Amino acid sequence: MNAPRTRVQRRPVHGVLLLDKPLGLSSNQALQKAKWLLRAEKAGHTGTLDPLASGVLPLCFGAATKFSQLHLDADKTYEAAARLGVKTSTGDAEGEVIDERPVAFTPSDLAQVATKFTGPIRQVPPMHSALKKDGKALYEYAREGVEIERAARDVVIHRLALSALSACDIRIDATVSKGTYIRTLGEDIGEALGCGAHLTALRRTATGVFDIAQCVTLEALEAMDEAQRLAQLLPIESLVAGHTNVTLDTEDAARFLSGLRRRGGWPDAAQVAVFGREPHAFLGTGHVTAGELIPGRLLNPIEIQQTLLTEATP
Repeated sequence: MNAPRTRVQRRPVHGVLLLDKPLGLSSNQALQKAKWLLRAEKAGHTGTLDPLASGVLPLCFGAATKFSQLHLDADKTYEAAARLGVKTSTGDAEGEVIDERPVAFTPSDLAQVATKFTGPIRQVPPMHSALKKDGKALYEYAREGVEIERAARDVVIHRLALSALSACDIRIDATVSKGTYIRTLGEDIGEALGCGAHLTALRRTATGVFDIAQCVTLEALEAMDEAQRLAQLLPIESLVAGHTNVTLDTEDAARFLSGLRRRGGWPDAAQVAVFGREPHAFLGTGHVTAGELIPGRLLNPIEIQQTLLTEATP
């Protein structure tokens, strides 16, 4: 007879965990594992990574989930490998081979193609993606053998470097805007080289201000005790690192948290991170127009108290 399963006692946990997602797990599977290890009540992630991709996956816990949407717009940096001369049904190594062509390229060819795809480009999202049509993910249609017409989207390739790994394999290093599909970029590079291609490896090395060097693996997290796991969390305000900072005194902070606008000598700013002075605490976001600080997403008093207690714990 199986032993009864131990019930995990959940608790309020607030902050951001930078996870180095392993291959083979979906973003949600990785999230649920980390949530269980931290015994967190509430968690979410800032965008997804394919199961066949590894690397930077910011996970938001507790009140940090209120600000996860802000990070979806962040630029991403990837390292990828592509096999030239072979196209697959999915654009990666999981799909069936649908076309094979001879491969011939020079370093000059790679440089020219990199230049061609650097800057603003239009990209047709792949069928094997989480984009939805009539409430259903495109990859679900793809599994049923149904092809859905997709409109091209404007994306920006900020930086692109291509180098040879072998006679048939290339390395792709790219920093891209939100909404860019690296599998599609790899396929398009293959077409530009006249032979087609599919991705054989993909690793995200940065998203916004977060870098792979800051990340922890699930394996390392499992080996830690509870205090060490909590110590891996970045504060909620790390999600708004690029915002203009405004600090309010106790009276103004209380009124701001109740949703009231505050007037001061602040310059106009579209994105503002608001802090209380005593005690120093992150209150939420807003924007400043004509000297008025207008509340956006706010923490509630209980969340603020819990984050202060967490930060005070050695």
